Amino acid sequence: MLQLLQDTMSVQKRIVHAGDSVYQVGQPFQCLYVVSTGFFKMVNLSDDGREQVVGLHFRGDWLGLDGIANGRYGCDAVAMDTGEVWSIRYDALLEAGARTPALLTAFHETMSRELARDRDSMQSLCTLPADARVAGFLRYWADALAQRGLRTDQITLRMTRAEIGNYLGMTLETVSRSLSRLARVDAIRFCEKGRRDIHIPELGALTAFMQRSTASLGAAAVH
Repeated sequence: MLQLLQDTMSVQKRIVHAGDSVYQVGQPFQCLYVVSTGFFKMVNLSDDGREQVVGLHFRGDWLGLDGIANGRYGCDAVAMDTGEVWSIRYDALLEAGARTPALLTAFHETMSRELARDRDSMQSLCTLPADARVAGFLRYWADALAQRGLRTDQITLRMTRAEIGNYLGMTLETVSRSLSRLARVDAIRFCEKGRRDIHIPELGALTAFMQRSTASLGAAAVH
């Protein structure tokens, strides 16, 4: 998709650093953004004024799709590390899509994937026990890296424990306990240089952990 965009239309490239906003809620919508490198979070304010992480984005993902319907961005897009985003005017994208049907098809496929991902994420938040949510989050992060040709056996989380809890609807303490339980069964290992660096010996172990956690909850509910 990135190569197709470069071949068919003009893009503006911008380097961002951790904490930088790509756009903010309420700003008029004009452009969509594509992640070239780095990791980004979508942030909303809850009714009581707290920040709520509502989405995560990786290389190749589009930012700003929520602004198409109402003409304004619906949340803040914030960089979690140093990265690069490409800015694309929406009207120019539609014109290029009319000339190059493959571009429009790729754009629609991206929108469909994002809808499916949001649905799956919401389903996990609503149905999985805490330990399974954390394991699923790590599996989701690793799968996103794998889809982009990056290594999955060792990942650096670009979020604090508090941010992970915010995203998963859990407290910081619950996230920490779940990570410790994952480490005790050797589903993950903490690297020496920092507890944000996590070694995943086998991705299947995370899936198995999720299944055991869910089965245990189901058995407890029956009894």
